Amino acid sequence: MQIVRAWLGFIFMCVGMFMAILDIQVVASSLTTIQGALHIPADRISWIQTAYLMAEVVAIPLTGWLTRAMSLRWMFVFATGGFTLASFACAFSPNAETLIAIRVLQGFCGGMLIPAVFTSAFTELPDSHRVAATAFAGVFAMVAPTVGPWVGGWLTETYSWRWIFLINVGPGVIVTLLVAALLPSENAEWALLRRIDYRNIALAATALGTLELLLKEGPGHHWQGPYIYTLSGITVFAALGGIYRALYRPEPFVNLRRFKSRAFTIGCILSFVLGTGLYGSTYILAIFLGVVRDHTPLEIGSIIMVSGAVQMVAAPVAAVLETRVDMRKLLFVGYGLFALGMLTNGFETYETDFWGQFWPQVMRGAAVMLCILPSTRLALDEWSREDLPDASGMFNLMRNLGGAIGIAAIDTILEQRTAAHAIEIGKRLQAGSPEAAREVGLPVQFFHNTPMPPPDLFTRLSEEPLIKRAAMVESFNEAWLLLGALFVLSLLTLLLVKRRVAK
Repeated sequence: MQIVRAWLGFIFMCVGMFMAILDIQVVASSLTTIQGALHIPADRISWIQTAYLMAEVVAIPLTGWLTRAMSLRWMFVFATGGFTLASFACAFSPNAETLIAIRVLQGFCGGMLIPAVFTSAFTELPDSHRVAATAFAGVFAMVAPTVGPWVGGWLTETYSWRWIFLINVGPGVIVTLLVAALLPSENAEWALLRRIDYRNIALAATALGTLELLLKEGPGHHWQGPYIYTLSGITVFAALGGIYRALYRPEPFVNLRRFKSRAFTIGCILSFVLGTGLYGSTYILAIFLGVVRDHTPLEIGSIIMVSGAVQMVAAPVAAVLETRVDMRKLLFVGYGLFALGMLTNGFETYETDFWGQFWPQVMRGAAVMLCILPSTRLALDEWSREDLPDASGMFNLMRNLGGAIGIAAIDTILEQRTAAHAIEIGKRLQAGSPEAAREVGLPVQFFHNTPMPPPDLFTRLSEEPLIKRAAMVESFNEAWLLLGALFVLSLLTLLLVKRRVAK
């Protein structure tokens, strides 16, 4: 009976984790709809995602502390309750500022749910059940990004974008109540809450927030001026202060001394790069399909879910290979295939649609587990049972940090490069370039590489939207190529990895 109770509690914890993972994906397919409904400027829409990811970065390393201080039971109840309340508040946000602020709370609570589930597999279930429990949690973690885009699109199109948040409320209340009832009572160590380095948390949050602002605002100000200098100063001061406290406090917020391990450091670098690709590719694809292709949220979700579906199919194969093949080969294939999937996207046109996105998504979906499994083993194999939760938390937060910074970099490219491309395309059209006409979508037969007469008002008004669309496509391509190049560069770290095959 006790085993049944423990499994029921674990299953409902997995449902809570599913909600947290799903929340990033359901929002992705509805970003352009939310942008229109709340009148969010194009350069601010990414904050809906990055606010969530950055809050998770702060929450993940705190999970171990809060679990010991509050007990696993009450920490999870606190996290799911907060996530549910934040979801309800997100649904009724009247403007962008409110939505982004509440997304911070939602991400902070959601960030604690994922590591707590895998902790419970080791602490609440017998040793003989751990493999089954880990596999069960892994299925939940994989299904969420697969169905999330379609669910988000369907809810937005059938009801409204607010339902992508309201869908969390019912399950959230049930999970909160049942986890409180099913998980065993444990002794809490509330005194630990006083030992948490809150200054370090504040410094980390400040550094992350100002870094995001700096990446978004810097190019528009040509990296000059009092505002940019102030942001830079705050970012550097907060980052250095946080690093100092993490290195010299006896019980730091994050233990940076772990980076003395070469394997752990390389694993974290790879995790960071993977985060830029995982979250960045979903974000950029959703914006492209919404802005350039003018697809509905449901259509966007149906296209984006291809990658998740392939990931589910490829996962068992990757799990078998991970036990039999040198991890360096798996990492090379995984990160190389992911890079190829993004580099292929870097040659899109305004006509690129489902089939043009299909094979790049297949490559990225097939590569995900070939990236995650060996990099996780590389980073975490050497740590003792006592050190593993902290090391695992840092490894996972690097992936979220990569996602937040990657989305900010994409946003910067889309905002800053589009205008420059529009000017260049306009000059090529004026010079009579048939290639430019084809790129824009104008009749090629009227362009013969000879200067064109100045366009009249009607022609100019007709061409301007087409030129802007083509310029945006070029900016999207640059963002894809940048992400792909980062993955190619990450392959250089494999030269430092020792040969290792899982036993």
